[in-house]
Amino acid sequence: MKKIAATGFIALLFFAPVAMSQIFKTSLTLTVRNGLGNTVDSASVKLFEKKDDYLKEVNVAAEGMTNAKGVVKFKGLKPIAYFVLVRKKDKDNAGGGEEIGKLEEGKFNKSTVVIQ
Repeated sequence: MKKIAATGFIALLFFAPVAMSQIFKTSLTLTVRNGLGNTVDSASVKLFEKKDDYLKEVNVAAEGMTNAKGVVKFKGLKPIAYFVLVRKKDKDNAGGGEEIGKLEEGKFNKSTVVIQ
């Protein structure tokens, strides 16, 4: 009986991460800050899968606006690296090729972008 329980426990350890990644969609919480380090509300945020799309500002993969705390959340993303374009009035991060690292699948990923 102990052998069966141990085998079941090992199987649970092996399959639990796979099951959890299927339950939780890959998401990104992005915080936007200005050059002084303060958060920026009401900034437009666009995600692009390819650098060329980012440079031409076409084929937006996801977009949103930051809230009062300078945060925007995206859910159901592909587990890839994204190029991020953030704008508020005359401030942005354009030209810097702002790329966030590859998102971890089934995880709540976080990143920060600075606009100037």
